[in-house]
Amino acid sequence: MSEAASTRTSVGLLPSLAPLLHSWLPRQRWFAGKDQPVTGFSLVSETELLPVRGAGAGPGLLHLLVAVHRPASADELAHDCYQLLLGVRRTLPPHLAGALIGRPAAGPLAGRTVYEGLHDPRLAELILERLRTPGVLGPLRFDRFDRIGRFGGFGTGPGVSGGLTARPLDAEQSNSSLVYGDAYILKFFRRVQPGPNPDLELPLALARAGCTRVPAPVAWYESAAPQPYTLGVLQPYLRGSRDGWRLALEALAAGAPFTDEARALGRVTAEVHTALAAELPTAPLSHPQTERLAAGMIRRLGEAARAVPALLPYAPRLRVAFDAVAALGREGRAWRAQRVHGDLHLGQALYEAAPAAGAPPAARGASPPAARGASPPAAPAAPPGRWSVIDFEGEPARPLDERRRPQPAVRDIAGILRSFDYAARTHQPWNPVWAERCRAAYCEGYAEAAGVDPREEPELLRAYETDKAVYEVVYEARHRPDWLPVPMAAIDRLAAAALIRPPISEEA
Repeated sequence: MSEAASTRTSVGLLPSLAPLLHSWLPRQRWFAGKDQPVTGFSLVSETELLPVRGAGAGPGLLHLLVAVHRPASADELAHDCYQLLLGVRRTLPPHLAGALIGRPAAGPLAGRTVYEGLHDPRLAELILERLRTPGVLGPLRFDRFDRIGRFGGFGTGPGVSGGLTARPLDAEQSNSSLVYGDAYILKFFRRVQPGPNPDLELPLALARAGCTRVPAPVAWYESAAPQPYTLGVLQPYLRGSRDGWRLALEALAAGAPFTDEARALGRVTAEVHTALAAELPTAPLSHPQTERLAAGMIRRLGEAARAVPALLPYAPRLRVAFDAVAALGREGRAWRAQRVHGDLHLGQALYEAAPAAGAPPAARGASPPAARGASPPAAPAAPPGRWSVIDFEGEPARPLDERRRPQPAVRDIAGILRSFDYAARTHQPWNPVWAERCRAAYCEGYAEAAGVDPREEPELLRAYETDKAVYEVVYEARHRPDWLPVPMAAIDRLAAAALIRPPISEEA
């Protein structure tokens, strides 16, 4: 298919799809605009990956970037950009009935059936074929990591295997994922923003740094026009691995300790942070930046207290943690900021059990380099198995420039510490000793690998943990009200630990 044919925009296409999208989009778990009405759509780009207007009986495939508009204020419209992969057939086979979006009554697709293309193995396999062949198709650009060397030149590599059966991953949330055989997983970004997505940017940087704790991107595709968007990333599929959240819950249910695993995860977190600091720029947090950091936490606390009234009695004492960070900044205290994961918790860590005795070790490569000029401390014996860290997108609801901003590494540490507490609180009976031992072991492991114990910065650690707990309260109140007591227990603990200070002049 010629490039001109693959990118021609159909007059009337989006108006004919709009009634279907109005009904279908709000039902998708990855759609972020459920709390506001959709006021309209506009087409950002259209690419025919397979012809959709021919007379053949086979499926067509249409790639769309669509701006979804909703009211933001009295005089302006806000919008989010979503990536859609639409299959088009004359009739839908029974096995794809659950993927149905609808049948346009008019426009260029009138008389056809439009459906979610990711659920069609034939169409999903076409995406893998495109990723195997770097190049440009209209506004879409496909690339592979084996083509890019350590300093941006072209290298060599095994390429991407083809002929693999695709299946959608059921546990989609803010994005969608496809698994190809047992070899690859493709993350298909749904709500996209202009600029490099950290879930491609950071794993690429870590791969170039030699860090093997994060699955290296195998291939990816982007939109080059009208604005640059990261659209999808293909990575190795860690078959047989299990996420840390499930493992922690199983340990709690069995009455088993989790400290060895927690200590090993602390070391892995430090290795990732060390590699990111060596590969990407770092910067000190100056006094004005520290003030802005604390002010952002105070602002989020105020917004959360207005959204969840149960927070109101705690707000003044919670704010003490944020005021303490601002006060240290005024006194000249500085912290180092670097690129971080941004949304680290036990669900973002995958654990692979050690191979059976006599099995050859997996080819994983060397450990990541230590910080420049520093000698890594000796490593203690690790538990059997291996941790990997995934999903570097950060919190998808936050602006992309904020997610790409250097921050203190303790933000990630606070996320894992909250995750241990979450696991212990969700288990009955509550096991606070289990959580405290895991938290301590994790920090010890981090200190062993990084040479710096995060508990030596108690004010900053407490501020980030408080900020995370406030976020959790809002999330649970909106999405899982039955879970609200879990973060509220942490709020009670963090507020009770507040230092006695003079009353603050401004309420949160």
